[in-house]
Amino acid sequence: MGAWIWWVIIGMALVTYIPRAIPLTFLAGRELPPAVQNVLRNIPFAVLGALIFPAIFFVQENIWFGIIGAVAAFGIAFSGASAMVVVLGSIAVLAVFSLLIG
Repeated sequence: MGAWIWWVIIGMALVTYIPRAIPLTFLAGRELPPAVQNVLRNIPFAVLGALIFPAIFFVQENIWFGIIGAVAAFGIAFSGASAMVVVLGSIAVLAVFSLLIG
């Protein structure tokens, strides 16, 4: 194992540690404005959407499989259901769809 691997590990550790340590250090004991809190609260959903959206089109050879699953998930989510209900509901819709086309 060369010295470069240690530099890679140290670099990855710093890149992981610094974005977490800076807010913790400088924002300790401070209350963020409500607008900033709302933005930060929605970041996980935005990242999840960015990760899932490309997979909709490449889930199977049949593109309709991904589109129908996404539409079902969006519809269930907009009804106010929890994340577990959204996942299980879209799985159920896709199971029925695969039975119909299969």
